[in-house]
Amino acid sequence: MADAASVQSREQGRIGDSEFDRDTEVTRREPGVYDIDLSAGWTIINAVNGGYLLAVLGRALADALPHTDPFTISAHYLTASAPGPAVIRTDVVRTGRTLSTGQASLFQYAEDGTEVERIRVLASYGDLDALPDDVRTTAKPPAIPPVEQCFGAGDAPEDAPRIPGSSAITDRLDVRLDPATLGWALGAPSGKGEMRAWFGLADGRDADPLSLLLTVDALPPTAFEMGLKGWVPTVELTVHVRCRPAPGPLRVSITTRNLAGGFLEEDAEVWDAQDRMVAQSRQLARVRLG
Repeated sequence: MADAASVQSREQGRIGDSEFDRDTEVTRREPGVYDIDLSAGWTIINAVNGGYLLAVLGRALADALPHTDPFTISAHYLTASAPGPAVIRTDVVRTGRTLSTGQASLFQYAEDGTEVERIRVLASYGDLDALPDDVRTTAKPPAIPPVEQCFGAGDAPEDAPRIPGSSAITDRLDVRLDPATLGWALGAPSGKGEMRAWFGLADGRDADPLSLLLTVDALPPTAFEMGLKGWVPTVELTVHVRCRPAPGPLRVSITTRNLAGGFLEEDAEVWDAQDRMVAQSRQLARVRLG
């Protein structure tokens, strides 16, 4: 564990003045117990974004475990988190030479003073730099037009559909959407569950394994291109981090193949500037059909 009570990323000693770093910083109260004030800057309709929450828990686990890089992390979102104080409790399940496994839960207090569990995760951590270089894949980076031909939040028509209250997180991201997945913003959704974009943080911070946990859950929901509107809350999210991303913008592709019974899946791939798949994820989310 780090000696300082305020815990930041130990990944190659790299931490800066990024808003993401400040807002995911946790303070160790005692071994395995961490305090954080969840920032209102990462909210959608007053609820804290699931990817941001995963990064917060991911940072606590990086301090609690002997390994610092998330390899796989699975989260179940039990109740919606709100900006404000929260406590994270971690537990080391197993430690090994190449992988360590831990679990963590984030709690907040209800109005009556009772403690409410918001999210619970199980994760395995390792050392991404120790992985072999061998890659055998049929996967290809998503075909996205050059970034100057894609569109950000500031380019949207004034009457375009929006998620109420989404500007908080939008202001912290640099997302440039592929025009082919922007029909929803023009009132003409394609009917396909696809979303593709160039992605970065608005303050220019380069991606690292921790920020990838945010990246997979930061684009507009694929439900928009399927003609649906409103919040699409995550029920469960699993992320696989495959390698440390190179500096530069990321490309993100998210697809949905099956919407049934008011739930849909979103499969995400994240590619770095060197055409490497750096993260994959799948989540189950609820949608409003009415």
